[in-house]
Amino acid sequence: MAPVRVELTMALARELGVLDKVELVGCAPATDDELALVHKRDYIEAVKRVSANGLPDLSCGLGTQDNPAFAGVHEASALIAGASLAAARAVWTGEAEHALNIAGGLHHAMPGVASGFCVYNDPAVGIAWMLAQGAQRVAYVDVDVHHGDGVQAIFYDDPRVLTISLHESPRTLFPGTGFPGETGVEGTAVNVALPAGCGDSGWLRAFHAVVPPLLREFQPEVLVSQQGCDSHALDPLANLMLSLDGQRQAYAALHALAHETAGGRWVATGGGGYELVQVVPRAWTHLIAEAAGAPVDPGTLTPESWREIVTLRTGEVPPLHMTDGRSPEYRDFSGGYDPGDAIDRAIMATRKAVFPFHGLDPLP
Repeated sequence: MAPVRVELTMALARELGVLDKVELVGCAPATDDELALVHKRDYIEAVKRVSANGLPDLSCGLGTQDNPAFAGVHEASALIAGASLAAARAVWTGEAEHALNIAGGLHHAMPGVASGFCVYNDPAVGIAWMLAQGAQRVAYVDVDVHHGDGVQAIFYDDPRVLTISLHESPRTLFPGTGFPGETGVEGTAVNVALPAGCGDSGWLRAFHAVVPPLLREFQPEVLVSQQGCDSHALDPLANLMLSLDGQRQAYAALHALAHETAGGRWVATGGGGYELVQVVPRAWTHLIAEAAGAPVDPGTLTPESWREIVTLRTGEVPPLHMTDGRSPEYRDFSGGYDPGDAIDRAIMATRKAVFPFHGLDPLP
């Protein structure tokens, strides 16, 4: 979770000219009242105490290996939440059609406890703010390799929010939740639990078998996405096998679905991603470029100036191209279901659990 991953992402986007195609705006830290849209007041106060003295407080989850206690933790986390709020405001008010907070996507934070590197749940704060402004249908799609448990938990009983998470099976990965049977109220919690080893073709097959039909039926006013790139084969913390090129296809699909189902309104956040040089900067630069409507050709060389920054900041050998050299293809699920295939079984478990709630046929 080293902050250098965001620094290198923004540097790559800048050196490639991607940031010339977007408007960079500042933001204010989320206030206590804004954080309290999803977090308990006593939890916010506990985080502020840890922030002031740097001492652990295990009652609020700070002081663990995943969530260390440190001076300034509240201020840093409130700033990330404030950035996602600024993105949500810009899209909800029509100031921008798409808005991104690359540092956000801290989807594990619960109302009263920090979890999984996450202190304040910035996507949930942004969604809750839009609900308070009168939104009646917000869709949240989470493509992080880990289950988006915090966002699901916060809106589990709220039919105005459709949460969809595609992730590695909770049988093999933190946080141990995200089974298909977790369906929320009226089937508005959707979980696609994919087997370890799933690569581009299987992941894209699952995505297209579940996400587009539900978004088309739900017709959200805004699409919010969490774009964790830890599904990549090189990520050290998980076991899916996607390539940068498969992830790039997912960004394009979400962009198209925002226009098709949500009037073009798209709020995107970062998330997980722990291969800090080879994966995160390239993946999220592609994401920014996609949202800007100016995708980067995957054959593009990474700029020499950026490679020098990587070497200086990390001592690692930087990647030379904006691609992993793959051209992912997938078989559409409408062509039939193979009960002997683990990915197809995962798809069907999800479709059987939630599609009937939405008037959709779970069978291909």
